[in-house]
Amino acid sequence: MRKLFGTDGIRGVAGQPPLDPKTIYATGLALAHQVKANNSHPRLILGMDTRESSNWIAAVLSAGIADGGATVESAGVITTPAVAYLARTHGFDAGVVISASHNPWQDNGIKVFGGNGYKLPDEIELRMEDEIFRQLATVTTPDAAALNAPSVNVQFSKDYEAFLRSAVPDLNLNGLHLVLDCANGAASAIAPELFAHLGGTIHLTHASPDGRNINADCGALHPKIVAAETLLHHADMGVTFDGDADRALFADANGNVMNGDAVLLLAARDLLANNLLKGNTVVATTMSNMGLEAALRRDGIQMLRAPVGDKYVLERMQLENASLGGEQSGHILFPHLATTGDGLLTALVVLDIVRRAGKPLHELVADLKVFPQVIINVRVREKKPLEEIATVTSTIHDAETDLATNGRVVVRYSGTEALARVMIEAESEESMRHHADRIADAIREALGV
Repeated sequence: MRKLFGTDGIRGVAGQPPLDPKTIYATGLALAHQVKANNSHPRLILGMDTRESSNWIAAVLSAGIADGGATVESAGVITTPAVAYLARTHGFDAGVVISASHNPWQDNGIKVFGGNGYKLPDEIELRMEDEIFRQLATVTTPDAAALNAPSVNVQFSKDYEAFLRSAVPDLNLNGLHLVLDCANGAASAIAPELFAHLGGTIHLTHASPDGRNINADCGALHPKIVAAETLLHHADMGVTFDGDADRALFADANGNVMNGDAVLLLAARDLLANNLLKGNTVVATTMSNMGLEAALRRDGIQMLRAPVGDKYVLERMQLENASLGGEQSGHILFPHLATTGDGLLTALVVLDIVRRAGKPLHELVADLKVFPQVIINVRVREKKPLEEIATVTSTIHDAETDLATNGRVVVRYSGTEALARVMIEAESEESMRHHADRIADAIREALGV
């Protein structure tokens, strides 16, 4: 069982284990040794988001990587998918991102991509974990204040922006009015210039990071904010990113939030119409709404489900040779364009579909009838297997029996936070909330902080 790596790298409160200087330095050593097994002179590309802790973490991690025998080059503040792209296209042996994605500013994280631009397989992360724990027994805690992050090469950001423009080459936004919420995160460093070259009227919000305002009442974690701004400014569409911009959510002209399910439906239909939807298949996760499954079925498209986490969606896509997959949270995978979820790329693809269709966003997904769904997050003191807690399993069983074919129950731990997530869908909103509250209460009583 993994102790450091969650579903999206190592994550925690900056300065505290596992993001204390000693563990970060050991992680750098382990990463360097991992890539050095295949190349005696490995090179790594580093990027980060806008948190105030990102610089010192980058400095300590880079010191560990250098002492492990690898060279580090920095793209500075840049999105997570940009690092994946740069690792793959610029001949790096790995890419590393300092980011905690949608988490608050106090948190941070370390995400690693292979030289192929894909997130590391679980078995490699486990090997790294083993070495990290071995190194912790012998290494000295570095003085973070005495270390410097690598100097930034601004060409990397320019190369990534050029890729985004080439991915949707004919996109022209003239006549459109958009609201962009950059979450005071990594998108703030790229989105303003990128969209300035596409025409249209662009209203930027939350694009002034100060190190502590990332994701604060903005971004993909709070999509109703961009929806309200879109309505207020009479815009045609709103787009909101998370802290590292690997996902995007949307708002239509009526101020309604459009999540990843709506994007999957929109993109699947477009790919199907152009004979590009392989196997007429879309891969979603256990969290995607039953309404998406029904809408896709009406178009002759089957929807398969993977565990939560875009790396697991990708694994299922590769197994099925699927050309589209994603999560309700806004991670959308277009394997013909990129190796990982990319919020900016998703925004461009959606805008391109809307422009070519000549219809507003809400009309294109008007038949997506969403089953009532509730998600309750319960903070827990430990992630004890839920099946070992009798009161929780019996409450879940009661819900599944009562809802039968008219609903779904998904209870799981977050892979990035100390949370248990209770998700229920049902035709009856009253039943949905009743069972969600009962399960959440059972978890709180057994594991709550």
